[in-house]
Amino acid sequence: MGQKLIIVVATAILLCTGILLGYVLSQLVLGFLALNLLTLLGTFSLILIFGTLYYVLFWELRRQQSRLSPQRTKLAVNRRIADNRLKNKLIAILNGDVAMAERLVEQVKQDYPDMPESWYWERVIADVEREQQSDRN
Repeated sequence: MGQKLIIVVATAILLCTGILLGYVLSQLVLGFLALNLLTLLGTFSLILIFGTLYYVLFWELRRQQSRLSPQRTKLAVNRRIADNRLKNKLIAILNGDVAMAERLVEQVKQDYPDMPESWYWERVIADVEREQQSDRN
């Protein structure tokens, strides 16, 4: 709840500051405000506030996303471990022939595009095991 409140308040202040900054700059450009030290400092302070809130808001959003990413990272690591096990299993079935394993997977990728990486390795493993079993019979 605290982060959501920070985001809502920062967004509201950012919006108000942006409107004020736009108004002041338009008045300066149109010539309704004289360019003096006061308007220069006021405009600079609005730019500073706007930039700071923008940075804080997106920093907070990034921080929230990083809290969620350990779960995603864990899933990605588990997926990579599973993929590595499949690769090692295929290479072991092919008696250590890494090049052959990669060629077979590339061939299956061409035949069945847009499938998950682990699917290709599982498919080649199943095909090779089936072929080896039919050779024994």
